[in-house]
Amino acid sequence: MTEPVTLITPSIRRRLTCMLYEGMLLFGLVFVTILVFNFLSKSRLVLQVLLFLVIGFYFVYCWTRSGQTLAMKTWRIRVTDLDGQPLPRIKAIVRYVLSWMWFLPALALSYQFNLQKIEAVVAILAGLAGWALTALLDPERQFMHDKLAKTRLTELPAGTKNSSAE
Repeated sequence: MTEPVTLITPSIRRRLTCMLYEGMLLFGLVFVTILVFNFLSKSRLVLQVLLFLVIGFYFVYCWTRSGQTLAMKTWRIRVTDLDGQPLPRIKAIVRYVLSWMWFLPALALSYQFNLQKIEAVVAILAGLAGWALTALLDPERQFMHDKLAKTRLTELPAGTKNSSAE
């Protein structure tokens, strides 16, 4: 009989560093999307919806295919369901939508109070810090959007090259 596999939660610092790296990688995707879009239309609302969908497709595709984005592979982090199984598409979509809770409160405040430049950046950074701190309230140190989506992040052992190497 085999022993059950222990799922190790990556440190908050490791996950936040992975998110920062993910943001840098997404810059290229967003840049290309905006470049192509500018040839087709100038509607800001349509662009925002398109970016939401393009970024969502990237995450949902990666999470359902291997459980990892490129940044997550670099940092040996995988997203799974609570049983350690790969995410079905609907669960990946729910996780993506809920992950916007990192930004939405600050964006809503920025819009409501017409915050400009540095004030908006401070609001967003405060929101990100507050949301990251929610992991400290959870015994398994999972972020709030993972708890709500019934997903979890796990750290892969050192030497694991990709999700299929287990």
